[in-house]
Amino acid sequence: EVHLVESGGGLVQAGGSLRLSCTGSGFTFSEYTIGWFRQAPGKEREGVSCLSSNDGDTYYTDSVKGRFTISRDSAENAVYLQMNSLKPDDTAVYHCAPACALVFLSRYSWGQGTQVTVSS
Repeated sequence: EVHLVESGGGLVQAGGSLRLSCTGSGFTFSEYTIGWFRQAPGKEREGVSCLSSNDGDTYYTDSVKGRFTISRDSAENAVYLQMNSLKPDDTAVYHCAPACALVFLSRYSWGQGTQVTVSS
């Protein structure tokens, strides 16, 4: 079973940047598609970005396009989410998971995530 750990969140002013890290052990990270998801208070979890294991294709939800960048470091067994030009609407708990779509994660044991808070 794949277990991932998120880190790198924090409190930042609007317009600032953060880099989130998703790490794991016991498996070959490069063989897995990794998605970033977020859940804001009172809202459903949504997909933010995804990196395919097959061809390296990336996906971004419309609200983060041009501001967020997903990348993989196979040597470090990590996937990163660089978040620039942060907005208060980006405030949420961010999680990573081994899939791009929530429909494939119904049985996944989500980690604690990492809190991102953007002040206006």
